[in-house]
Amino acid sequence: MSDLIYSLDLFGVAVFAISGAMAARQKQMDPFGVLILAAVTAIGGGTLRDVLLGFDVFWISNNTYLYVILVSALLTMLWPLARAWQYRVLTLADAFGLALFTIMGMERAMQAEVSSLVAIVMGVMTGVAGGMIRDILSGQIPLILRREIYATASLMGALTYSALSYYSLDQRYAMLIAMVVILTIRLTAIRWQLALPNLSSR
Repeated sequence: MSDLIYSLDLFGVAVFAISGAMAARQKQMDPFGVLILAAVTAIGGGTLRDVLLGFDVFWISNNTYLYVILVSALLTMLWPLARAWQYRVLTLADAFGLALFTIMGMERAMQAEVSSLVAIVMGVMTGVAGGMIRDILSGQIPLILRREIYATASLMGALTYSALSYYSLDQRYAMLIAMVVILTIRLTAIRWQLALPNLSSR
């Protein structure tokens, strides 16, 4: 099971690195800018989580994550892609990264034997913080601050995983179901342009 979690974590780093690199590519940044945006998107949320939980930061103790980021960023820079497809690749990579990192973040928090509430907060933070840093550095309003159903999708998946874990469902199935919940909500919101209502003052 630990091998599966590690593989999913690396995959999450790869897709979020692609997301960051695509955002930099859309802004026509130089290769260094692409690499920086790929890195902060891929490891920003996990770094914050590990610092708060008192763990050794995952990419410092295991440099494989940095190699995955480097390869993902280089492939994204070199891969020929029509401008019309850049937004689609960015949104898909971001949705998969959100799903993977939310659940991986919860798993990491559970290792610290924190409460379910704290594990949920850490999962959502791991899922959204990297994308938030990416958007700020690329001059965009972060998705979490817009009406987009983004953090809400992460929260629904985290709550699902917490509930399934409470009822002792097999960990692999619980993780898969929770990730599917996040992906379904996020991709449905993108496809049908669903958004949260504004809270306007009178």
